[in-house]
Amino acid sequence: MKLKKKIVKDETVDKKVKSKPVEPANNKKAVITHYLHNYTNGVANHYKDEAIKYIKEDLQYTIDDEELSIVSENALARLLFEVENVPFPTPENYKFKFIDLFAGVGGFRLAMQNLGGKCIFTSEWDKDAQKTYRANFGEVPFGDITKEDTKKYIPEGFDVLCAGFPCQAFSIAGKRGGFEDTRGTLFFDVAEIIKQKKPKAIFLENVKGLRNHNGGRTLATILNVLRNDLDYFVPEPQIINAKNFGVPQHRERIYIVGFRKDLGITEFEYPKPNTKNVTFADVKEKNVVPTKYYLSTQYVQTLHKHKERHESKGNGFGFAIIPDDGIANAIVVGGMGRERNLVIDNRIVDFNPTTHIKGVVNRDGIRKMTPREWARLQGFPDNYIIPVADASAYKQFGNSVAVPAIQETANKLIDKILNI
Repeated sequence: MKLKKKIVKDETVDKKVKSKPVEPANNKKAVITHYLHNYTNGVANHYKDEAIKYIKEDLQYTIDDEELSIVSENALARLLFEVENVPFPTPENYKFKFIDLFAGVGGFRLAMQNLGGKCIFTSEWDKDAQKTYRANFGEVPFGDITKEDTKKYIPEGFDVLCAGFPCQAFSIAGKRGGFEDTRGTLFFDVAEIIKQKKPKAIFLENVKGLRNHNGGRTLATILNVLRNDLDYFVPEPQIINAKNFGVPQHRERIYIVGFRKDLGITEFEYPKPNTKNVTFADVKEKNVVPTKYYLSTQYVQTLHKHKERHESKGNGFGFAIIPDDGIANAIVVGGMGRERNLVIDNRIVDFNPTTHIKGVVNRDGIRKMTPREWARLQGFPDNYIIPVADASAYKQFGNSVAVPAIQETANKLIDKILNI
C-alpha cells in the first residue's frame, strides 16, 4: 500500500536574497504546522477548525488511487512525521509553554526548548528566516505580529512571552510615557499581547543602545508600561555579554525580564559569567574552507586604505582580523559586520576564484568567517540546518540572539515560575 501526496507550491521558498514580508493570507501554513505541533495537547483546539480546512484545501492523500480521509490514522501519522522529524522537536515531557515573537531563526526557541519548554506560537515576517525556522523546528512562523489577523492566532495559557523586538523611539513629549504613548511602535504590539494574555513571565532582548536610546526615554517608557500599566515585577535590566556564556563573541545586549505581580515574585538575579575560556579556535571550521570565502588582493588593499583614512581622522573604524586565540567582534548585519571579523586561514589549496572578483585571491590567507562559524558564534549547534544562501545566512545569524546567554538567563526565570 503506497501513500502518495500532492502538495501545493511551498510559498515560503524565496530564491531571492532580499526577503519579503509574509502577508496574513499566507498564515495558513503556520496554522497547519502549529496545529500539528500541538496535536497531543489542548492547544491544538485553538488551531483545529482552520487547520483542517486548509489541509483539505492544500493536501490530497490517496492510497491505491482511493481518497484517504485526512482524519485517518495513516494520513495523520504522515503529516505528524513531517513536522516532528526535524533537528529540534518539542521536548516530550515539557514543563512550561512559551511563545516566540520576532523569532528570527529560533535562538530563543532553542534555549527555551533546551530547558524543557513547549512553543505554542511563533511569529516572524521574513520569508527566508521562515524557511530556516521551518527546516529546524518543523513549524512555519506566523507573519507580521502588528497585524490583528496574526495576533488572533495567539492561544491562551502560555507561561512565558519571549521577544527580541527592534528598538524604536516613542513620541512622549509632555506625556507620562505610558501604554498609549507607545502606539505605532513594535513594543506597543508586544505590550498589547502581554495585556491581553497575561503570561506568568516575559523575557525581552534588545540592543545595548536601548539603555540610552532617545535620551533614555525609550527604556524608561518600556519599564513604566511593564511595571505600572501591565502590573509586572521588572528588576533593573542588565547588559549581558555573550562572551561570558560560552561563545567567543563580544556581543552585549540588554535583557529585560518580568513576572506577573500576583505570583509574588519580588526578586531576580541575572546569571553570573561562567569561567569557561573560549576562543575563535573553538568555532573555527575543521576542514579547508572553500575559496569563495577568501578575499581578493584588491579588496584587501581597499580595506587597508579605508582603515588608514579613518585612522588619520582619529576614528577607529575599519576591518579587523581575529586571531585563533581571540574573541570575535559582534557579528552584525551591515556596517562592515563581516570585515570586522576576518580571520587568517592558510589552509587554502586552490587559489582559482570560484566567484567573480577583482584581482586575484590573496596569498596571506585572509578570509571571511563562514555562515557556520557565525552560527557557532551565536551558540547554534552544528546539526542546525542552514538551508539558505550565504547572504541570507549572515543576515539571519547576525540578527539572532546568542543562545547560551539567553538560556542561562531563561533558566533562572523558569526556575522562579516553576517553584511558586
